[in-house]
Amino acid sequence: MAELTGWGLRSARKILCLTTFAFAVAVAKAAPLPVGSARIECPNGAEPLTLFTYKPPTYREGPLLIVCHGVGRNAEDYRNFAITLAERFKLLVVAPLFDKERFPTWRYQRGGLVDAEGRVRPAADWTYAAIPRIVERVRELEARPQLPYYLIGHSAGGQFLVRLAAFLPGEATRIVAANPGSHLFPVRDQDFGYGFGGLPGELSSDDVIRRFLAAPLTFYLGTGDVRPEPSFDDSPAAMRQGAHRLERGRNCFAAAEALAREKGWKFGWRKVETPGIGHEAAFMFAASEVEDALFGPKG
Repeated sequence: MAELTGWGLRSARKILCLTTFAFAVAVAKAAPLPVGSARIECPNGAEPLTLFTYKPPTYREGPLLIVCHGVGRNAEDYRNFAITLAERFKLLVVAPLFDKERFPTWRYQRGGLVDAEGRVRPAADWTYAAIPRIVERVRELEARPQLPYYLIGHSAGGQFLVRLAAFLPGEATRIVAANPGSHLFPVRDQDFGYGFGGLPGELSSDDVIRRFLAAPLTFYLGTGDVRPEPSFDDSPAAMRQGAHRLERGRNCFAAAEALAREKGWKFGWRKVETPGIGHEAAFMFAASEVEDALFGPKG
């Protein structure tokens, strides 16, 4: 073989360097989530999301748990609250940050389905659509294209997930809404986001509500969550649902169960209560009943 000299040698070295760099980038992109606590960025169109993650040292091939924070937008704290879940059930935990600047109430709790002026937005722009993107990213990093996933959210995060269950439940094995401040009742005489009123037919038909009632949704309620707090929704529409969060959750579940029975529809919802706990995510996640909420029998 002819010896490489001059321009040929420089070109070969350049190609080798570029190839090595490309391989290193590919390896870096494919690196799994690190053990312990970490922070990574996730593509989400023009609005990348920060993900706070935790992988137990004993993790092998357990499912993914996506944790949705409350109104305080403290995703890192929620990741920390969920470490007990990760260790107990050998899960990957990912807590995305939906900051208030980019995701105000209409984009977070209400999922961006309808904008601040009441206009319905394209499905690709819904905040709900970020969840399958997060799942895809974690599956890519872990090289597990079929990685199953669960969703849990507390307070504002619970509101987000209740409404996600109606419009974009995806492949979630279970969607757990813990202590939501308000609910999406399966009725059309309450405006969105308290019911399906005011939405176009393709988002409020019987078929949509039937699919909502079939979703794998669990209401996870603390029986001590009966005292209003500064972030408590005391609007007339919310107060129509109940005097406090516990009552609202029970009322929404009962209304949905009665409607499913009347229509002969599949009912996939469950209700799990944990005694004495108020509006406290860390205690809700640490309670023994959380196992039933996440992994109990199907509704």
